[in-house]
Amino acid sequence: MTIREIINTLEAFAPLDLQEDFDNAGVQVAVNSCPDALDAQLTGVLVCLDITEQVIDEAIAKNCNMVVSHHPLIFQPLKRVCGQTYQQRCVAKAILAGITLYSAHTNLDNARGGVNHIIASMLGLNNLQWLEPRGSEGGSGVIGELPVPMTAMQLLLSLKTLFKVDALFNNCRGNSAFAEQKSVCGTIAVEKEIRKVALCGGAGAFLMGKAREMGADAFITGEIHYHDYFGQDMLLVEMGHYQSEQYTQELLMKIILRNFPEARVMKTSVNTNPVLTI
Repeated sequence: MTIREIINTLEAFAPLDLQEDFDNAGVQVAVNSCPDALDAQLTGVLVCLDITEQVIDEAIAKNCNMVVSHHPLIFQPLKRVCGQTYQQRCVAKAILAGITLYSAHTNLDNARGGVNHIIASMLGLNNLQWLEPRGSEGGSGVIGELPVPMTAMQLLLSLKTLFKVDALFNNCRGNSAFAEQKSVCGTIAVEKEIRKVALCGGAGAFLMGKAREMGADAFITGEIHYHDYFGQDMLLVEMGHYQSEQYTQELLMKIILRNFPEARVMKTSVNTNPVLTI
């Protein structure tokens, strides 16, 4: 099988036209000995959330000539490649090693069955709808109903377990479950009943207003601005960008292996989360 066949499979699931206008999903680097780099025979695929130098080194060590990431390595245009930034060094390493770099980012978020649907399925949400539809086949964020209502505190504790999160930012009043300091400014009682949950992996705070319009009792995402917590009438939960998208790697592997079960596909052993708690 060729690298192009892997890309076609990924884009059949998450078409590039589903990506947000600001994004740069798709091929990041493709240079090797073939006249058309994408026609090279695949030796292996290393899947990751973020491309770092350690990930490129692992791909070389494991004889993988393709790295598929969720976050694009090249998000802003590179004006030069001279080793001054980790992006530049990754590009240079990939070119010298003949490794194709590919990213499925907001197109994978916005695809049916994509990143946000994975989060929703882990919570058992039913009757899913897009928060912001994109045509008939995709959308930004989802909203659905819990199979059994939970209190705000029960939902928080469930998220900690499901996503292996050490701490959750949230706006519960008098919440002492995760820290010694209790909030007096939090707007949501820990006993508040949660039925309808909206969510968006990663930096999804831009959908908070839409979630409120659609009657969400809770909104879950990876990042929320500090001042957004004030005056809210729905539970806000910030899991961390990496934590909200960590299972994306399994999704990418599943998409590839479903179509090419004989392919060498593996998840990186590198923890690329740049923000760690102690």
